[in-house]
Amino acid sequence: MNNSVSGTARLLGAGLRALLALTLVTGVIYPLVVTGVTQALFSDKANGSEIRADGRVVGSSLIGQSYNLPLKKGQETPKPDLKWFQGRPANGLGSNSTNTRYKLLLSGATNLAADNKVLIQQVKDAKAAVIKDNSVPGYTVRASEVPADAVTSSGSGLDPAISPQYARIQAHRVAEKSGLPVARVEKLVKDHTQGRTLGFVGEPRVNVLELNIALKDLLAKH
Repeated sequence: MNNSVSGTARLLGAGLRALLALTLVTGVIYPLVVTGVTQALFSDKANGSEIRADGRVVGSSLIGQSYNLPLKKGQETPKPDLKWFQGRPANGLGSNSTNTRYKLLLSGATNLAADNKVLIQQVKDAKAAVIKDNSVPGYTVRASEVPADAVTSSGSGLDPAISPQYARIQAHRVAEKSGLPVARVEKLVKDHTQGRTLGFVGEPRVNVLELNIALKDLLAKH
């Protein structure tokens, strides 16, 4: 009996020591080491790829934002604020209908097939809007100039970047709305165009939030 009790006590003691040791290693030491390494080597990515302006965080370089006018009475869908560069369509985004205490956006794609009539109409409507919104006196956007990213949503609906072509066809409209020379706005687009990752991965892109922050700074100096 005594041997059985002492054996059980030893097993419980060993189990408790193992629990404490593993808790210390996996729950304290390992997280601290990983956090330290990531903060030392990849602090920007580890902190959410934050973008700062005017001394505060205004967004992330990984998540797109909308630039819309405030909703008017009776409106269900806000209109774009055309003095800013616009990102890709976000037709796949949904809203939270379960916990209505919070206003949340649900990331996602439309999941519509390429031959779906709804998707085809969305693309046609988006193309017509791009041509209409970005055609200004002295500059007309041709249908052949509208790139695919201007009329289609990304898989998440939160793509932070647009193609340089889409940014360029917006430059004339932004210049007119802001009173800036077109050449200055086009240079802004060029300065914020990022090349392919490692020179061959992906496509050239322009981060819309970073571009609009630069535009805001330029307007402040103008």
